[in-house]
Amino acid sequence: MKFLRGPMGFIVTTMFLNFMGLTIIIPVIPYIVAHFTTHVALYVGLITSFGALCQFLAGPALGYVSDIFGRRPVVLWSLLGGVFGYVIFGIGGALWVLFLGRIIDGLSSGDTPAMYAYVADRYKPHERGKYYGILGAAAGLGFMIGPAFGGLAAGISLSAPFYLAAIISLANACWGYFAMPESLTLEHRTHTFHLHLLNPFSQFKSVLTSFTLRVLFFTSFIFFTALVMQQSNFSVFLKDVMHWGPTDIGIMLSVVGLVDFFAEGYLVGKLLAIFGDISVTRIGILLTAIGMFMVGLVPIFSSLVLLYIAIIIYTIGDGLFEPAMTGLIANATAPALQGRTQGANQSIQSVARFLAPLMAGFLYEMSASFPYFASAAMMIIAFIILVMVAGSLRFEKQTTV
Repeated sequence: MKFLRGPMGFIVTTMFLNFMGLTIIIPVIPYIVAHFTTHVALYVGLITSFGALCQFLAGPALGYVSDIFGRRPVVLWSLLGGVFGYVIFGIGGALWVLFLGRIIDGLSSGDTPAMYAYVADRYKPHERGKYYGILGAAAGLGFMIGPAFGGLAAGISLSAPFYLAAIISLANACWGYFAMPESLTLEHRTHTFHLHLLNPFSQFKSVLTSFTLRVLFFTSFIFFTALVMQQSNFSVFLKDVMHWGPTDIGIMLSVVGLVDFFAEGYLVGKLLAIFGDISVTRIGILLTAIGMFMVGLVPIFSSLVLLYIAIIIYTIGDGLFEPAMTGLIANATAPALQGRTQGANQSIQSVARFLAPLMAGFLYEMSASFPYFASAAMMIIAFIILVMVAGSLRFEKQTTV
């Protein structure tokens, strides 16, 4: 872990804080929104969706900017934008102010694709999956700690979590100013600026000229849509099927976080060294499908043991898939295109966050098991696609930059 003392220490910490900030809102936003409207669920959903929409719009554009000007300025400016978004949300005072805070936060979310590109700049193709796994573990830890941090800070005031997050993010940006050297050399930068490439749809068109990236992005989109279908209604599932309260659900989410931390922080690096990116990606998809199918069986058998086994299996699967797939995407991309490609990858995940909750809600109305059986079926489709076309995929030969 010596690399954590250098620039990667800052990158890993920033990934942790990003996902902590993303989830810090969960315990307090219903109470903040309730001050302004009785339609709490509707406006909580709209505020969340606006944030995802802005991430979709901004991700590829900021990734493209990082290909031109470097990763460092995009990461630092994104962090400062996040600070501003937290402060605006903390001030509140009206619904439109809450929307503005989340919009600013979403539009300044270019640091995640820039950080993934940073790893691609600094490490050889066969090393990237391991480091993406470490970033994923940091994200999982932040996702687990964020709600607890938000709930505790809310004991001071409902605005306190956002002000504290702003202070921490500002301190992190100051650290990054001194700790993060530029990783993208002048020779590997994009040297021409095209205004139309700030359009996310133009970015997709540009990136998806590669058959390999089309396959990887399509597989990734299917996977994340299936995964978010599970994530979007899992608390409702546990409440209705298992009759759990908030404490039991919190314990389950902590288990998910711990398993994800183990899978992405340790296990994926070991397996990548033995089997390689494509094989680990397949294993991850298959395990996730098995776990999802088992969750769908829980309402039929009412088994707590089955539920925990299923959660552990699909969390390990997800923990293997995400860093391995990110490594494949990076290895299929030329150095000068890393930023825009990683930005497009993040935007695809944002689209999945739009569509999947609607699909899950519709299926859940028919049966509590249906979203999970559908997720498992989608995973199998993604697995079959990756198996069928694996021999046709082509990857870049670059090493370090």
